[in-house]
Amino acid sequence: MKHTLRFTPSGPIRCLYTEKIDLALLGRLSVVRASEITFDRENQRWDALDARTGKRLFSHESRDECVRWEHENLQPGHPAFDQQTNNT
Repeated sequence: MKHTLRFTPSGPIRCLYTEKIDLALLGRLSVVRASEITFDRENQRWDALDARTGKRLFSHESRDECVRWEHENLQPGHPAFDQQTNNT
């Protein structure tokens, strides 16, 4: 799986957190959830929700597919990631 670190002009790094890269080696961490995966009992599907607004970003019968979607779509450079991080 590809992981991207985006360095902003003012210095902070924006990325989808992973333990495959020891980010603490780069300095003090400030972690904010971009999404949350929850089970929708009524629809019997897993939903990836925007952690700030609760808006459904993706839905699937498989939780693994929601996790895969998060990793593919919430990386720096992807519009879904950039939209969320620009609003924080």
